[in-house]
Amino acid sequence: MKTQYDDIIHLPHHVSKTRPQMSMLDRAAQFSPFAALTGYEDAIQETGRLTDTKVEIGEEVREELDRKQQYLQDIIADRPEITITYFVPDERKAGGSYTSHTGSLKRIDYYERVFVLTDGTKIPLDEIADIEWE
Repeated sequence: MKTQYDDIIHLPHHVSKTRPQMSMLDRAAQFSPFAALTGYEDAIQETGRLTDTKVEIGEEVREELDRKQQYLQDIIADRPEITITYFVPDERKAGGSYTSHTGSLKRIDYYERVFVLTDGTKIPLDEIADIEWE
């Protein structure tokens, strides 16, 4: 049985005398997948990441927090251990998350408007949602 390629099928493979032969790694790279939309997957994940909205605190809750803050100011020399729940704004998109942190109160800085704990953590007074201690 004769085919149309019988005249060239058994010829030796051509090797160029002027161009260097490509390595197997470079040849394989020609056929590797191509990511046309770099960063697209990261953008999709960022969009899908959930954030909470900050809940506006009512007047009664604000007064209760002020009373707790005043009491803590009175006993600050005892370094009371407190748990503060506060809102942390998200750096990349609207919203954020509520976080609780436990530590000993070092001082209340009214100039910077922060609670300063002994471990160096600073919690903004305006972001506090709840304060608890034993």
